[in-house]
Amino acid sequence: MKQIRDEMTTFLKQEDIQKLVGKLAAQIENDYEGREIIFICPLRGSVHFTADLMRRISLPQQVDFVFVRSTEKGGAISMQKDISINIAGKDVIIVEEIIDTGRTLSFLKDRLLAAKPSSLKIVTLLDKPARRELPIRADYIGKTIDDRYVVGYGMDSDEKGRNYSEIYVLKN
Repeated sequence: MKQIRDEMTTFLKQEDIQKLVGKLAAQIENDYEGREIIFICPLRGSVHFTADLMRRISLPQQVDFVFVRSTEKGGAISMQKDISINIAGKDVIIVEEIIDTGRTLSFLKDRLLAAKPSSLKIVTLLDKPARRELPIRADYIGKTIDDRYVVGYGMDSDEKGRNYSEIYVLKN
């Protein structure tokens, strides 16, 4: 059976991804020493990155999940599944696998800030500033990339390819 990755080339190998995750985990662990972190994982794409990141951080931590959806390109954004834990007065980190336009992330950030956390930061494995529509920045960035379509490690093409342990780009 043909796979999406058959039409793509490897962009980041598994060991390269894990090096980035380790670097980000070390930065977060240093910045939050002695504190508990609440990780917010946007479904579905960030599950792989969130799990790997959390395993690399030895600080006390919790995780909650949200599902934010954009109705269509440039359309309204809605919260399909909200957080279920109280984040007021807590240190919160949104975990994104990739920041593209920034629209859904901006929506989520504003929504979480309304819950009055003590701090709210963003960590992303990949940052694609060339596609940014809103001026949002991550506090922790694994790798900045050009405007290219990536699949794997949670990122998909029509819901396919999320399970790949490596990240792929379209062949030229």
